[in-house]
Amino acid sequence: MHYLPHTAEDIESMLQAVGVEHLDDLFSTVPEDCRLQEGLDLPEALTEWELDEHMAALSNEMAVSPEYRVFMGAGSYEHFIPASVSYLLNRSEFVTSYTPYQPEMSQGTLQAIYEYQTLVARLLGMEVATASHYDGATALAESLLMAVRITGQRKVAVSSLIHPLYRRVVKTYFEPTGYEVLELPYLNTGLTDLSGLDEMDGLAAVAVQSPNFFGCIEDLKAVGEKAHDKDALFVSSFTEALAYGLLINPGSSGADIVCGEGQSLGIPRSFGGPALGMLATGKKYMRKLPGRLVGQTKDLDGKRGFVLTLATREQHIRREKATSNICTNNSLCALAAAMYMASVGGSGIRELALLNHDKAEYLKAQLKKEGFTIPFDSPTFNEFVVEFPPGFEATYARLLKKNTVPGLSLAPYYPELANHYLLCVTETRSKEDMDALVREVRS
Repeated sequence: MHYLPHTAEDIESMLQAVGVEHLDDLFSTVPEDCRLQEGLDLPEALTEWELDEHMAALSNEMAVSPEYRVFMGAGSYEHFIPASVSYLLNRSEFVTSYTPYQPEMSQGTLQAIYEYQTLVARLLGMEVATASHYDGATALAESLLMAVRITGQRKVAVSSLIHPLYRRVVKTYFEPTGYEVLELPYLNTGLTDLSGLDEMDGLAAVAVQSPNFFGCIEDLKAVGEKAHDKDALFVSSFTEALAYGLLINPGSSGADIVCGEGQSLGIPRSFGGPALGMLATGKKYMRKLPGRLVGQTKDLDGKRGFVLTLATREQHIRREKATSNICTNNSLCALAAAMYMASVGGSGIRELALLNHDKAEYLKAQLKKEGFTIPFDSPTFNEFVVEFPPGFEATYARLLKKNTVPGLSLAPYYPELANHYLLCVTETRSKEDMDALVREVRS
């Protein structure tokens, strides 16, 4: 989109329309000592073609595909996005941040969100899904607070194999509340150690991620049974929504609340955002759900219609009465996910998930054949951990210069796992890409 500046005549006309003489008059309500007294330190203006060249030069400094072969996931995944999604999503009636309070003006947006909720509920095996949150991390934090409200207990047990950044967000949410966050360690199989739950009392929830941060698939049914034995709710988290095209969904495994990241469903990585927080539960906890929920109803003429339901407008503006203070409309990301799921279809999602799994297994097998250690023997989806020899940092730097990103070092998050790297393979990586990676790390 080109930038078209206002002319002096445009500005004068607008000032007259609002009844002021100068632009500074628009900021008269801001105290003088709070205003910037000098001009902004900005470079000289560029012509349009100079600006294009400048932006192109900046983009060339970034490690982005297709120039780079990226084998990094860790909560953000590269997937092919059908052209239909990009085309439909850019229609002007959808590109809005307006919260659809007025159903008579918002039937299209409300129906789109309703369809999203339906598809999410089916994917995750739950009965009710909200109309999206900021991202997977905030969805997890909101789910745990929801469990506290439901049970009245003040402690939650969180697996250490939940994404490290998600756990940081949970701690940020919980720190001012007085609620306690307990951490469950992991086993040498790459799965969560649940034995410590026997010593924990007064739990509101037990939260586990699957596939977990090591890429390993947790036994959700066993986790749910253990949580329910402690009279706690089972919160099942995820970072890779596509995995449930292949794996048994959390709802079928006894999860009470399911939450996670939906970026894989038609949303570009975009240097880390925007993202899509997914949250679903059963009907009995519906009134405890944070955020927005769209329901189906009938108008005065008996025609089908859609409305925001089980919450008044005050839900979004009265802090002390709200179940959540996240109010920003994330419906554009939710709409992208709905379009993606509808475009790919149930069988397509399963085929994609199987392709992700099989490609990751191929790379894992090739690395093992070359003598590299796969430390965790639990089944994985499209990510897995590899232990490389000491000094791999030099190889990593060399590969970066060759436009290859060979995974994520786990040492910053798990200091005991020096030389361990998390690798990811999606349908976007070819056999040639993987073979080239194996040759490079071997040499």
